[in-house]
Amino acid sequence: VPGPAAASRWEPQPLAYQELQSERTEVPASRLLEETALSRPGGEDSGCGELVWVGEPVVFGRAESIAGKYGVWMKDPEPVSPFTRETTWRVDAVGTEVRQLFQYDAAEQLARGYPTKVHVLPRPLESTGAVVYRGGLFFQPRRSRAVARYDLRGESVTAEREIPGAGYHGQYPYSWGGYTDIDLAVDETGLWVIYSTEKARGAIVLSKLDPETLEIRQTWETNIRKRGVANSFVICGTLYTVSSYSAPNATINFAYNTATGTSRALSIPFENRFRYLSMVDYNPAERQLFAWDSFNMVTYPVRLSQA
Repeated sequence: VPGPAAASRWEPQPLAYQELQSERTEVPASRLLEETALSRPGGEDSGCGELVWVGEPVVFGRAESIAGKYGVWMKDPEPVSPFTRETTWRVDAVGTEVRQLFQYDAAEQLARGYPTKVHVLPRPLESTGAVVYRGGLFFQPRRSRAVARYDLRGESVTAEREIPGAGYHGQYPYSWGGYTDIDLAVDETGLWVIYSTEKARGAIVLSKLDPETLEIRQTWETNIRKRGVANSFVICGTLYTVSSYSAPNATINFAYNTATGTSRALSIPFENRFRYLSMVDYNPAERQLFAWDSFNMVTYPVRLSQA
């Protein structure tokens, strides 16, 4: 008897039904998250390792307007009171003056579309590279090669610094475009910025940043072409890249290890369910990837090898 996958190949489902299915998965998603968090033995899972598996995407919410075709959503892995690890943040990134940062008390609220608060950033941000870490939103101000820290409690920019030589506004984006020249990332070890320079001839350059001052602590130059990959994220000090933003069956195709300064090819299956991946970031507290795939805010479970 052919399985459901084989059956659906012969009977294409109408689009409305597929959308209905994706919306149905939104409800249990947050519950799923709590259960996986609860089933985690305290402290034991903090061991670092190499990425070996990425699961199927789980849909959390959907942007309703064209401004949300691509965007960024995240939780703070090391929150500062009054925010918690459940506080969820979102930016709809389509438009020339992107200043709104939506705050939700929990992911369920995001699914329903009602923010607790809307922060208006003093400067418009560029693209989908922003992250939230230790009580700050780190973002690239529009048309600059700088990175800024917006303090979520004080509601003001507390630090801003140029990334020397970094391409911006379409010089070295990921393959989908979107002015994704400067991409921020957080892992178990701290805050990173992913970019390229003329000197690196378009290869990915990775720098570790001080989260308070935004000073560069250390820099690595990889041999992975930034325009040749769809996106990237950092886990345990290793940079991983996604092969395609639109192919339904993409892969995690390269890994660059900052400890050894070496890269290697990989082929870990990665599903672009909605065929337009504009952001993917790792959350070290949840051990999940957060992604934005054509209006949809999704998470992916990951598995690391035991180091």
